Amino acid sequence: MEITGKVALVTGGARRLGRELALALARAGADIVVNYFRSADDAERTVADIVALGRRAIAVHADVALKSDVDELVRRTAETFGRLDILVNNASTFETAPFLAIQEHEWDRVLAVNLKGPFLLSQAATPLLRRDGGGVIVNIADLSAFQPWPSYAHHSVSKAGLVQLTRVMARALAPDIRVACIAPGVVLPPEDATPEEIRQHRDRTPLRRLGSPDDVARALLFLVESDFLTGETVILDGGRSLL
Repeated sequence: MEITGKVALVTGGARRLGRELALALARAGADIVVNYFRSADDAERTVADIVALGRRAIAVHADVALKSDVDELVRRTAETFGRLDILVNNASTFETAPFLAIQEHEWDRVLAVNLKGPFLLSQAATPLLRRDGGGVIVNIADLSAFQPWPSYAHHSVSKAGLVQLTRVMARALAPDIRVACIAPGVVLPPEDATPEEIRQHRDRTPLRRLGSPDDVARALLFLVESDFLTGETVILDGGRSLL
């Protein structure tokens, strides 16, 4: 797909990785819907930065775990731009707890945001994606989809489900919608990570460096532009999954 002139919706697009993905698509020529949940000020700043690049953008509040919010997000996209070509399911919650300490409501919330959200939004957006001849959905998982992290059971299960959902949707929505997934390693350390924790992450990576949001953004552009690719997950972790 040629990105110039297209419209992209990025969930969780106000800050951190989502912001960088939104900006990368804007630099490539797309107009952007920046979805946010709590980060209203960050979303407006991201919109302003996209407009400064010469593209159109709006910020739309929605909890992707709620169907009513998802439907309104798609409606606002159609109302403002009249089309949707690229959907990036990036919104995610990253929770940690020992397996036996995870509460039912914590399990439900993580699965709702990380797995049900992409399902609901992909389902709701499909008619709009198909309106102008088809589109692309890119899901953002992470390395926990492939490695058993005992203190992140709910997160790991949600991301593993997202990888399988990618494969299912690639078949269900073909041939007019392609679906792919990116599973990054450490590209943005947690905001409360200590220098020692960051060093440990780096030393556990065969390439001996952390990734960056730009690494993920370039993978996103590749997946959007690669018209013969669907159903695949790119593990972008500097080789950490090999260990």
